[in-house]
Amino acid sequence: MNEHRWWYPVAAAAELGASPLPVALFGEALVLWRDETGAPHAFTDRCPHRGTRLSLGTVRVVGGAAQLECRYHGWRFDGGGRCAGIPALPEFRPADSHAVRSHPLREAHGLLWTTFGPGADAAAALPDPGPVPGRAVVCGPYDVATSAPRVVENFLDTSHFAFVHEGGLGDRGHTGVPPYDVVIDAAGAPGVPHYRAWQPRASAQAAGGTWVDYRYQLLSPCSALLLKQASGVDAAPQEAYVLWVAPLEPEHSRVWFTLFTSDTATPDATLRAFQHAVFIQDQPVLESQQPRRLPLSGGEAHSAADRLSAAYRRYLQEQGITYGVC
Repeated sequence: MNEHRWWYPVAAAAELGASPLPVALFGEALVLWRDETGAPHAFTDRCPHRGTRLSLGTVRVVGGAAQLECRYHGWRFDGGGRCAGIPALPEFRPADSHAVRSHPLREAHGLLWTTFGPGADAAAALPDPGPVPGRAVVCGPYDVATSAPRVVENFLDTSHFAFVHEGGLGDRGHTGVPPYDVVIDAAGAPGVPHYRAWQPRASAQAAGGTWVDYRYQLLSPCSALLLKQASGVDAAPQEAYVLWVAPLEPEHSRVWFTLFTSDTATPDATLRAFQHAVFIQDQPVLESQQPRRLPLSGGEAHSAADRLSAAYRRYLQEQGITYGVC
């Protein structure tokens, strides 16, 4: 699938400790674990011996090197997936065919990322939000019963603020969507360099309503950036909200946000609570949409206020995306 050439988040880095962690992507069960140096690894969550989930197993240090041990028969696998030992045959040297399938795994933006794409094992290929404030707070995950493209399109949509987020990101006195320009970047991804919105409470720190300057940029088929700054308030923290979505199934997604902020005082819990309050307003609306897969070939009406959404749909078509769309 064309989707496989991108990187996707599968867990928050803080989630992965000493024990194996089961995750999923594109319908495939994966297991994450850390070796003796703390480096993370990702395997298909299936022992090549008898198909047991390796996430039921244990990380053990053998001869100074950490190995993932299967719970069923104790087969052990090193960080590259090679079978390092079979307890039932202590003198046997396992062949390459005894290996478990491994996947590239990277740590960035507070998350752990993998890809199924051939030759994509390069950290530079990760979605990059560009220059953002230095403090990063990971919010989520949220499991959402809809496709990843539906979640991304909602993040890029502005005309729902006054209705879904009334009293917070929008109000009914400011429902109009002003004209805005959609600009396509060098990678073919759409963005909006400037969008202005009135918000009763634009951030966790906000004490009242203000005009907010937005910048949107799609980073990949399943990730997008929103940079925001309260207009005319030099002391207000600049914030960047980045949406990261993992397609678990065509109609089931896992969602994280990384909040990048120049605010050094507000506790992480307060920042997360604000983002949580916003997304739990979005979630029931997202899960109510039919079809759950994003229509790229018609079937839904559009208005001029939807020009960024329309550009996103065209981008998915141009990239040959087939997962979670119809």
